[in-house]
Amino acid sequence: MQKITAFLKRINSNTELRNKLLFTAAILLIFRFFAHIPVPTVDVTQLRTLFASNQFLSLLNVFSGGTLSNFSVLAVGINPYITASIVMQLSGMVFPKIKEMQKEGEAGREKLNQYTRYLSLPLAVGQSISVLALLKSSGLIGVTTPITLIAMILSLVAGAMIVTWLGELVTEKGIGNGISMILFAGIMSQLPKSFLDIINSSSDQSFVLISFFAVFLAIVGLVVFMNEAVRKITIQYAKRTRGSKIVGGQTSHLPVKVNVAGVMPIIFAVSIMLAPSFVARLLVASGKPNFIDLGNTITVLFTDTSPVYMTLYFLIVFFFTFFSALIFFNAGDISDELKKSGAFVPGVRPGAATKKYLEFVVSRITLAGALFLGIIALLPSFAQIFVGIGQLAISGTSILIVVSVILETYKQVESMLVEQNYDRFL
Repeated sequence: MQKITAFLKRINSNTELRNKLLFTAAILLIFRFFAHIPVPTVDVTQLRTLFASNQFLSLLNVFSGGTLSNFSVLAVGINPYITASIVMQLSGMVFPKIKEMQKEGEAGREKLNQYTRYLSLPLAVGQSISVLALLKSSGLIGVTTPITLIAMILSLVAGAMIVTWLGELVTEKGIGNGISMILFAGIMSQLPKSFLDIINSSSDQSFVLISFFAVFLAIVGLVVFMNEAVRKITIQYAKRTRGSKIVGGQTSHLPVKVNVAGVMPIIFAVSIMLAPSFVARLLVASGKPNFIDLGNTITVLFTDTSPVYMTLYFLIVFFFTFFSALIFFNAGDISDELKKSGAFVPGVRPGAATKKYLEFVVSRITLAGALFLGIIALLPSFAQIFVGIGQLAISGTSILIVVSVILETYKQVESMLVEQNYDRFL
């Protein structure tokens, strides 16, 4: 307790850090205020019933901070911007100009962010139309005149742009990554409700409560361990003669995270796994007997606990983790940078051999990260199968996001506090 008090006093003594934290808290309060502004003409009671009956939709609702079940103007949320960011990352492998911008530092990052904003706008329109089509097929939208639908689409798109702007304000003037902080605030706002749903779902509440917190702590510990786990690759710097001095010869290491991709593979898999449910509802809503039978078959195959759903969900997370690792950890660029700086991996030739070695190391450690993310993604389904708790919306994925954001924010706060100590000696 004394350590916590001392840490808080250090934060309070740093004016810049205190202002950043207060600004971030104010932005998150504004985000939660917008999350309770509803879009009209939607039956919210039936919508909540729909989300409560589907584990997958419940997970999406947790990510959005409850805006989907309330169908607020932020129902689409930050998803278009996240999708646009993933697309821009993938585009760097195809378009040389984008790859050059990724290497240009701050200036290139600003250009990429601008392009990501432009791309998120049409994606927001498409996702808004998809959400409304899903609700219309379920009979949850009362008024369906063209003007009303256009107004609803514009409201959802405006909400997506507002939440994107709020996230960028946090990144620029607050503490932590703005997009991650928005996700964090949304998940944390749903924690109390999720805990109460789990407790009320069982007759033996004390046993469920103890078991849940034991599993919760175990998952948090595993997430922290995997999030901080790194593989240190030894790096040797060649000796060089400069004038009468010999420089270099130092030994360092290149840290490679086990979970290089973070939570992105799960977010990507969630977007993909929405498609079968969406198609099934459209087929059932068509009213044609053949389409209704096909829609019901797809619905059964892609229930939360079906082998087809769980296998496909796990495989998408697993393979996209490897794909993301190759994108975020570019072995070719790193090997070139090592060669330019006169560094090499002991026993490995610079250039192509170093690139091949780095890819080998990343693929091996990513196997552990991919298995970890796949299991984390399937925790709600496992809970429903073995424990019978269908209300486990606060899943391992949510815990992964929350713990990752807390760790990254804590590191940034510590960095600013250390920087303050250095400034005293200048």
